[in-house]
Amino acid sequence: MHPAGQLDDLVHQRARLGILAIANEAQRVEFRYLQSELDLTPGNLTTHLAALEKGGLVRIAKGYEGRRPRTWVSITRRGRAALRSEVATLKQIVQRTEVPRWEGDLTVAPLGTVRPG
Repeated sequence: MHPAGQLDDLVHQRARLGILAIANEAQRVEFRYLQSELDLTPGNLTTHLAALEKGGLVRIAKGYEGRRPRTWVSITRRGRAALRSEVATLKQIVQRTEVPRWEGDLTVAPLGTVRPG
């Protein structure tokens, strides 16, 4: 199976991968920071966070900083593992792209077999 088949749809989406990558860099990250860094609307960010939270990849905490309400996002152990797995898969894809295992043109035959063209 090609490594692309191992990409996790929950993690691989651009915004979700960004959320996990940023959350992985800190103990917790504030909602507005994520929104700014990823250039997302509040609604889009909320939707992506809900999907990641449902998958057990992030934890969301609401509270106050002074009188201002805040939403904090933390990556879970499961989230860190999913991020590491996704990055490893992406590295495999990059490696296969940079170092082709053949020379010349290829033809893809029925049933996904590959043969020289």
